[in-house]
Amino acid sequence: MKSGEYIPDRGDLVWLDFTPQAGHEQGGKRPALVLSPKIYNEKSSLCIVLPITSKIKGYPFEVSLPKGLEIEGVILSDQIKNLDYRAREIAFVSKLPDSTLGLVQKNVIALVG
Repeated sequence: MKSGEYIPDRGDLVWLDFTPQAGHEQGGKRPALVLSPKIYNEKSSLCIVLPITSKIKGYPFEVSLPKGLEIEGVILSDQIKNLDYRAREIAFVSKLPDSTLGLVQKNVIALVG
């Protein structure tokens, strides 16, 4: 599915380009979790995402992806980004289970209130 046709939705696991980045931010083409709802994403052409990394460090805001998904690693729930998903060539991979999405949302709420 071309990125021009796909509209991301909350809970989608996707690939997209995080470049440019600065400092300790995650960069390059990498997997991410979409946090924002489809209606927002469609209207704004932006989506709120969290990067996913395979370099697990045990930080408190890491949320492990369940086994059996096409993507492995941890969701960095403290690195919230709002990105133009069309310009960043988003590609859908799969859906995150609701139970894991709930853990991520709890972390984000704890961080931003």
